[in-house]
Amino acid sequence: MPKPKTKASENADRVRLIIHDDDDTPRSFVMDLVHTVFKQPKGDVNAITRAIERQGRVSFGPYEPAVAATILKQAQQRIEEARHPLKISSEAAAPTSETGGERCHFCGEPDGDTELNIGGQTRFICGECVETVARAAGFRPGAVEFNYAFELLDRQFGEFEPDHLVSTVRHFPVHMRADLQAALDKLLDRLPLFGVRQHYRYDTVNYAKLCESGDNAYPLAVPQYREIDVGEAAPVRCLENGLWLGTQLGDTKKPGGIERFPFVVVLSPNRDPDEEPSVAVEFTVPDWGAEFVQESFAALESAVSSADAYRGKILSFDGGADYRGRSRGLMVHKLPKVAREDVILPEATTKLLDRNVLRFVESREPLRALGLSTRKGILLYGPPGTGKTHTIRYLASSLAGHTTLIITAAQMALLGHYMTLARLLQPALVVIEDVDLIARDREQMGVCEEPLLNQLLNEMDGLKEDADIIFVLTTNRPEQLESALAGRPGRIDQAIEVPLPDEAGRQKLIRLYGRGLMLEQHVVEEAAQRTSGVSAAFIKELMRRSAQSCIARGDGKTLESHDIADALGDMLFAGGKLNVKLLGGAQEMARVAT
Repeated sequence: MPKPKTKASENADRVRLIIHDDDDTPRSFVMDLVHTVFKQPKGDVNAITRAIERQGRVSFGPYEPAVAATILKQAQQRIEEARHPLKISSEAAAPTSETGGERCHFCGEPDGDTELNIGGQTRFICGECVETVARAAGFRPGAVEFNYAFELLDRQFGEFEPDHLVSTVRHFPVHMRADLQAALDKLLDRLPLFGVRQHYRYDTVNYAKLCESGDNAYPLAVPQYREIDVGEAAPVRCLENGLWLGTQLGDTKKPGGIERFPFVVVLSPNRDPDEEPSVAVEFTVPDWGAEFVQESFAALESAVSSADAYRGKILSFDGGADYRGRSRGLMVHKLPKVAREDVILPEATTKLLDRNVLRFVESREPLRALGLSTRKGILLYGPPGTGKTHTIRYLASSLAGHTTLIITAAQMALLGHYMTLARLLQPALVVIEDVDLIARDREQMGVCEEPLLNQLLNEMDGLKEDADIIFVLTTNRPEQLESALAGRPGRIDQAIEVPLPDEAGRQKLIRLYGRGLMLEQHVVEEAAQRTSGVSAAFIKELMRRSAQSCIARGDGKTLESHDIADALGDMLFAGGKLNVKLLGGAQEMARVAT
């Protein structure tokens, strides 16, 4: 009685067909042969053809002998008709285990489902050994070796025709890329990520370009990141060019009843010098994956709108506007916090500040419930050096949860960007320093200044939607302000003078800026009497120079009257009238100096 056949004996006579590489057969012919005769998926054809070129041969099968003979005959007929020298041979398939699987070349287990060409021979490796080797070599699980982006995309969308794919792109502000990066990391967590090397400096990468082959093919590269300072201990690493591959559950009612569909995400900064800087995120999916794309963009936009990376910080745009009115990004200012006791102002001025800023913020919700505006316009005016900037730092330190945006006159071309950011990050404190440089009388304006003034007036007048924004404008020359800005409620709600300090204020300033020194009361009183009419900035410099004199005597701790006298001599007399003005001395002192 004949013995029953085992799996191994049943498969012992199966055949593998091998395509051998040569230098003459066109690559396109080999790709077509692999797809149409050997029935390999279109998405795998590129990788298989490259493997033939790299390894010198690739085997197919195993096949039943009759099937192998039919395939071989069809292939050789195609080769002869095309008159190519491509060689195809056959060999007996490796024996399989009793359970029907190919035995792993390394561990011998009957689960060898990954085919490799080792030393010109076909070998099989089980999944566990593949992962072990990959981990030892430092590869990510599931990573596939490719050199060009189009090869990845061919593999990803091999079963889909191009007219069944849809690409959707959205642009995000370049200065919000830290929040965008965090959202992408969360949304695309654990998906294979590849870097892409752009062809030239202003090249913006997109899906259509990445599909190009030949000389225009985009090489894959190590992902490159740019560090963005967001005012924290460590910067945020933001990807330059990125390509993610993934799959997503689909709708089984769609064509073919496909339960999962592939997708590709491309990220690239918009580098076109004639367009507004932005970061482009592009999703490419089969045409029934639109819902997934919209849900993904909604998640990204929600994260960018929350602006967690910059909320509550002190910001300005980096480097000012170029001739196109653009900026290179955001700067986070790490300014020292200013406590209430460090603001040396007349009591009436301090109360005005508290009522019109701090108490106003506390009243916002009741005001909103009454249908009243929650925006405010404050003008701080006074001579140079009296502490307007110091006062703004105090307000920024005191307004918990507010984002402070600092705009200089040189950056007014970016006002629209600042206001978009202020609405995004509200509640916000918008500081416009030296506003008289763009808001002086219209008769004195140039052709470039008036449009900036009109834009400022529109923003402050509430032509756009109401928002929790406080404008704080500063000027050293209030008399030069355009009447449209200074004379209409709703733009400036309260003007607050920051005056030169009186004698009591000068004593407080002397103790504030000399807090590291031992100060006798008679020395403080004498210094205050001798500095009538000076600014806070003058006293700050006076105390630094007095400390220098104290250090030169060898003590460095106890300040004496002659230290103050030596410092005043240099500041008031040695440098002449101009030096007095530069340091913030009174006009009477300047006249004495001359």
